[in-house]
Amino acid sequence: MENMSLIKNATAPSWVKEAVFYQIFPDRFAKSDHYKGPGKYEPWGTTPTTHNLCGGNLSGIEEHLDYIENLGCNAIYFCPLFKSNSNHRYHTYDYFKIDPVLGTEEDFDKLIKACHKKKIRVILDGVFNHCSRGFFEFNSLLEQGPESPYKDWFIVDSFPVCAYDKKPNYRCWWNLPALPKFNTNHPEVREMLFSVGEYWTRKGIDGWRLDVPNEIDDDSFWQEFRTRVKKINPEAYIVGEIWDPPARWLQGDQFDGVMNYPLRRRLIDFILRDEPKNNEAFCDFLNAYYPSDSFAISMNLIGSHDTRRIASQNHINTDILKLIWTILFFLPGCTSVYYGDELALEGGQDPDNRRCFPWDSLKDLQKTPFSQFFKQLIKMRRSESTLQKGSFEAIPCENGFILKRQIKKEIMELRVFTPKIGGPDSFTLTKNAHNY
Repeated sequence: MENMSLIKNATAPSWVKEAVFYQIFPDRFAKSDHYKGPGKYEPWGTTPTTHNLCGGNLSGIEEHLDYIENLGCNAIYFCPLFKSNSNHRYHTYDYFKIDPVLGTEEDFDKLIKACHKKKIRVILDGVFNHCSRGFFEFNSLLEQGPESPYKDWFIVDSFPVCAYDKKPNYRCWWNLPALPKFNTNHPEVREMLFSVGEYWTRKGIDGWRLDVPNEIDDDSFWQEFRTRVKKINPEAYIVGEIWDPPARWLQGDQFDGVMNYPLRRRLIDFILRDEPKNNEAFCDFLNAYYPSDSFAISMNLIGSHDTRRIASQNHINTDILKLIWTILFFLPGCTSVYYGDELALEGGQDPDNRRCFPWDSLKDLQKTPFSQFFKQLIKMRRSESTLQKGSFEAIPCENGFILKRQIKKEIMELRVFTPKIGGPDSFTLTKNAHNY
């Protein structure tokens, strides 16, 4: 495990420890008849493809905030909302405009105010490593070639630019010609991207989830981004999408936390695949990842728009789902729920993991034992300061392991019996030695 030594006196926003995030893929969560954007829309519930639109919008989200509030989530993480050429909007071509497919800037302002009225925080998805092929400055490069005033905004190997070739002659994300990579060493590019961070922070958001920030391999870029954002909102939460060991990014001068994909991988492997269970190795992993002196508040997750849904993993059942989510809610950091996970919504790899929210069958799904259990988990996490702020220790023991959280004399323990994983009695939860 990577050394997790961190800068002393660095702090992340205190509210994040009490947060349960609800991640929303905007086109598939909820739609309102009060807004109809441009384009062709498929009927709600249509099988998702890489290109189709189902009509989810900001007004629809606002109309369903009661659902999120009643579930117990007090923060929302939105996948991109800005103008784009794709249904997922990771192909951004205007960072200062809400995609008209989703609504207007006025709709956005109303949504933020409605969220804050319910004491729900909001963070946006920032895609700053690359842009869409439709980005104005890149189009100038296509039209004017080396004479373009934006020639140095991108890294071009030769002219003319081959934007529709399978072998692009410019740097792009994963060698995809539709996603030209910014030259983030250029001062004008840096200023534009920092201005994006400032603009939406001034609009009232509570932080940023940063897409593939490791591909901007420049600590000074993220140091300045943090400085600019925190100057406007010192309580803004900055979390990076980092899939690898995160220590570099958690030195107190870049991110407040990372999306905890290493935990996701290890947890799924341990519960669903590792046989026999190496309890000691799993506890070593957790103890190394959650040092007691860490300032960082990472976002623990079991799924996202980039992963196969947990309910569709091989060898899964309701008891295993309960166990995995209980572990996740028990750990230090904050917890992120990908929309529909609270209902055991299924979905394979992208784009199948982006199905429409099942509003038509919601009442029946909410009556299931799993859905009721999930809501109780959120209630527990929101109400127990021990789970929000307590120390953490993972302890291997005979036939399993114990996760321990403690504040002074108050102790909560989650004991997992690994020989029984897959059954209803695979774990117990206690508070001060009494069943929770």
